[in-house]
Amino acid sequence: MRKSSLFKKMNIYVDLAVEAHELLRGETGREVSGVVMQKEEIGPTSVTTITIINKKGEKVLGRPKGNYITIDAPHIKDNNPQQHKELAEILARHLAKLLKLNEDTSILIVGLGNWQATPDALGPKVVEKVLVTRHLFHYTPEDVRGKMRKVSAISPGVLGLTGIETAEVIHGLVQHVKPDYVIAIDSLAAGDLSRIGTTIQLADTGINPGSGIGNHRKGLTEETLGCKVIAIGVPTVVNAAVIAHRTVEELFSQMESEPSLAQIYTEENEQVLINIMKKALSPFQDSLMVTPKEVDELIDNSSRIIAKALNLSIHPEITDYN
Repeated sequence: MRKSSLFKKMNIYVDLAVEAHELLRGETGREVSGVVMQKEEIGPTSVTTITIINKKGEKVLGRPKGNYITIDAPHIKDNNPQQHKELAEILARHLAKLLKLNEDTSILIVGLGNWQATPDALGPKVVEKVLVTRHLFHYTPEDVRGKMRKVSAISPGVLGLTGIETAEVIHGLVQHVKPDYVIAIDSLAAGDLSRIGTTIQLADTGINPGSGIGNHRKGLTEETLGCKVIAIGVPTVVNAAVIAHRTVEELFSQMESEPSLAQIYTEENEQVLINIMKKALSPFQDSLMVTPKEVDELIDNSSRIIAKALNLSIHPEITDYN
């Protein structure tokens, strides 16, 4: 069964552009039209940039035109402050490529997600750690202000906690604060278990909160907010159907020596397997999301790395960060 077929029939959306690109290129064996990929290795870290350059690329990847930078760093999971510092510096350099900053640039950082649910608490955790400076411009000496940019931050919560759509909250704030950039941080849904807590995605196309877990909310984009929107995310959950599919794949890969059994696993019989997975996952079907038990540690590590990268890229002249 092709993974793309599974995702379509089980209504699974993956937030990582690099996964969507790998899926299409792997199944067709050809480069994806309208999409350009670049990859670089920096020690144990690999950085993949997916650029969607036209409408055709938008259609095949299901994402708006723009840049999607994916940083793969398995050592996010490790309790190694030095590696985390180096990763934050890599992230800061790539973030700086998406931000065209000058001394007067104003930035609103938005920590999306539910602070009461650990897998969804990445955004609020980052906001706790970033250097907020907008209020200081009224009180600090001018020579100190010259080393900082105006930064404000908020964790608006989720609809279920506030009764207000996130986009409505942010739109109101943008009208009042008038930032040049909104930087939105959110937890993402992965299409592969190995990417949970090991991948950071940057995008200059904005974000649709909750899209990976089936909650389709109004997007935070330049069109909806009237200013540039940068999105930062880390996968913290995966759809249970992805695990079921991986299990089936592993099972049949072990049965290659038994042709009669291997014949069951064909495209002609994929609907049978889809029905089996749906039955096994009922009553939640395609809405059951899975996260590892150490997700609290992954969130803490990821939030520190992202917050440090934000501080480094926005305030490059201030180097003394924890």
